[in-house]
Amino acid sequence: MSLQVEEQLQIDQKEQAEAAASEFAASLKSRDTEEKIDIWFYRPIGLRIAKVCAKLKITPNTVTITSIYIGVVAGILFYWDNIWINIVGMLLLIFANSLDSADGQLARLTNNKSRFGRILDGIAGDFWFGAIAIALSLRLMHAGWSPWVWVLAVVSGLSHVIQSAMADYYRNLYLFFLKGDTGSEFDNSKDVEKQINEFTGIKRFAMKTYHNYTKIQESTSPWLQKFLIKLRTDPGFMTPELRAGFLKANRPLMKYTNIIQFNTRVIFLFIWLFMDQPWLYFVFDILILNPIMLYLINRQESYSKKALSPARAS
Repeated sequence: MSLQVEEQLQIDQKEQAEAAASEFAASLKSRDTEEKIDIWFYRPIGLRIAKVCAKLKITPNTVTITSIYIGVVAGILFYWDNIWINIVGMLLLIFANSLDSADGQLARLTNNKSRFGRILDGIAGDFWFGAIAIALSLRLMHAGWSPWVWVLAVVSGLSHVIQSAMADYYRNLYLFFLKGDTGSEFDNSKDVEKQINEFTGIKRFAMKTYHNYTKIQESTSPWLQKFLIKLRTDPGFMTPELRAGFLKANRPLMKYTNIIQFNTRVIFLFIWLFMDQPWLYFVFDILILNPIMLYLINRQESYSKKALSPARAS
């Protein structure tokens, strides 16, 4: 092979690598808000699935609904005190999350985004973890636990809903400051409430559910709401210095939004199942992930309060 041909091959390979990297970057919301496990594992798999779905003209919502069914089946398989059945459930849950990654990447690559798709994607995990909580509770009762285990499951489930809501809220707030309205999915309850009547049937139910979801986010962050009102009502408030300061202060917090989301929770769930101690899943949710969420809320509230202080305004 001549030197000229080798050089041309190297150029072609470089261009292909750059094109692949650009395509992968376009499928992400932002590297700042992505967890390393997602970047290394779920996003590459999700991109491959998204590209196949794009060729087959499969919509993002279809991918999301498929992920919900698979994730629920995975959760049901954790009922049996049989590690091999549990491992099948683990693999299905990983596949469901890969699909959940793919739906967003497909929507961004094909520019096929919708409000209903955003809502559907947001509640997919609630179906998975609802099935997991029910299966684990029934498993523990079958093993001789008192029906009071349902109290533990409900507290854990409510904790999970709030944790996911706040992690999603802060992530989209960060994306709003980073990319503006087009780069984030940042909603408020008043806008969502106005749109409920535009939908019927299951979509209307989903909108009402999402409305409650946004109200949880807002009621848990009072100083942030004042900060957002200031942004909306005072055009001069959003200065380049404020934007840069917000991103600098909140970039370190993104790791905490990831910790209280899917990967950490599932890694420890798998550990508890291998140890045959599924009750620890509920305890971990309540006693470990809740304090991390409270720390995240406190940091964000403190920043919002400081940003609105008279000292800053002067």
